Amino acid sequence: MALKLTLKPYERFIVNGCAMRNSGRRHTIVVEERADVVRGKDLLEADAAVTPVNKAYYLVQTALIRADLRDKLVPVIQHHLAELATVFGPPHVSAIFEAANSVSQSDFYKALRALRPVRLYEHELMHHIAPAPREVPEEMEEMDAPRAQAARG
Repeated sequence: MALKLTLKPYERFIVNGCAMRNSGRRHTIVVEERADVVRGKDLLEADAAVTPVNKAYYLVQTALIRADLRDKLVPVIQHHLAELATVFGPPHVSAIFEAANSVSQSDFYKALRALRPVRLYEHELMHHIAPAPREVPEEMEEMDAPRAQAARG
């Protein structure tokens, strides 16, 4: 079955490890043979792989675009996914198991797709626990002023 890609102007994509970029117009490409294809929007930069899920995603992505490293990466990926499976609960743990199953079948794009909702969930979690800048509304500062004076003196 052929894969049909409709590309936006200047959209980047990778086919079998070869990075390509569309021209200035919208184009459709049909990939008729089996190939490892990933769009630029699905790629994670190496410096963004700092969280546990993003590290696993980046390893799967690397296995997808670097066929020469797959044999070395698959056990590492499976180890990372096994660790993630012990941390997440339903429904995300099933997505992690699906990704692990896809990796064991050498379907790395499917593994990336399975990890997308887990990445989103991890991002939401990190956003909630990240320290936010302390912004105190003016009315709160006025209410807190007597308490601050009592603490000083």
